[in-house]
Amino acid sequence: MSSNDQLPVGLLGATGMVGQQFALYLDGHPWFRLAWLGASGRSAGRPYGDAVRWVQDRPAPEGVAGMVVRPAAPDADCPRLVFSAMDASVAGRIERAFARAGHFVVSNSRNHRLDPDVPLVVPEVNAEHVELIPHQRRKRGWPGAIVTNPNCSTITLALALAPLRPFGIRRVLVTTLQAVSGAGYPGVPAVDVLGNAIPFVGGEEDKIQAETRKLLGTLRGGGGAVEPAAVTVSAHCNRVATVDGHLVCASVELEARPSPAEVRDAMAGFRARPQRLALPTAPQRPVRVAEGEDRPQPRRDAMAGGGMAVTVGRVRECPVLGVKFTALGHNTIRGAAGASVLNAEYLRTQGRLEGDFVSAAADPGRPHAG
Repeated sequence: MSSNDQLPVGLLGATGMVGQQFALYLDGHPWFRLAWLGASGRSAGRPYGDAVRWVQDRPAPEGVAGMVVRPAAPDADCPRLVFSAMDASVAGRIERAFARAGHFVVSNSRNHRLDPDVPLVVPEVNAEHVELIPHQRRKRGWPGAIVTNPNCSTITLALALAPLRPFGIRRVLVTTLQAVSGAGYPGVPAVDVLGNAIPFVGGEEDKIQAETRKLLGTLRGGGGAVEPAAVTVSAHCNRVATVDGHLVCASVELEARPSPAEVRDAMAGFRARPQRLALPTAPQRPVRVAEGEDRPQPRRDAMAGGGMAVTVGRVRECPVLGVKFTALGHNTIRGAAGASVLNAEYLRTQGRLEGDFVSAAADPGRPHAG
């Protein structure tokens, strides 16, 4: 696919922290071109550069700063493919409105992740779940569709667990140490988080427990439903004073009882499903196994594979469940904007975003990361 085949795309929630990450991540993308911005009423009608309070380390892309922000509602100029970084308080109804209007919404918001007919996708883990799309469209009677990516910590955990499926995953006990950027801007007050760990992140534990089971689940009923995996997941979530990078500490019970060395080898040898997933932002090695007792290191390893890979370290025996390890992922790249863009890339390779996509009867470069 050549860079001349760029699809225009829209972005909902463009002014927020994740929306800013989308703008950066789409800048120079070989397949997609950011052409439309939508946000709340207080931002609509203003140039993006004036409406946004930019908080990223890199400056806003030059081509985006002058774009006028539109209301977060479908209009004639909005492209067919729309990314959503909307706040969950409003995302549900807005995303449904776009799908009813014939748009393909690739969402980072939590609202529709657990809907039975909405794909919750990490392409390296469960790409086949996109087969829910035609069932969603028939059931809801809309010409568009909604596809979601999981919670930021869930993505890190799921990528670390995916190589272990051949061993039979039974139970998972996971504790997260989540960066402050996961709370958006302005986020957690400094007086609360500096020199402290906050042992509560609203809604995160339920998300990890439910979303992991759906991600590792199996398509049933002719591809019309996902049967959640028979895995018990228990999560503890904590907010810590790190800017980026969510660290997951997991103990796992596996039916086959492999040794830590066998688990490490399975992780190091893991490749995408389907094999040879050739997408611009897909890392060649989605799971990287670090050596040494002091790894992973958040400032460096969160950016593995351009921020799209998960770094696993300290794979060792667990006296309770069998094996334990740490896993680190970049929460606003792999855990948010990058995850949605990767999903859209995969959907395009499957022909879901072009042609007669808007017909309700229809059934269906340059790498960013190494």
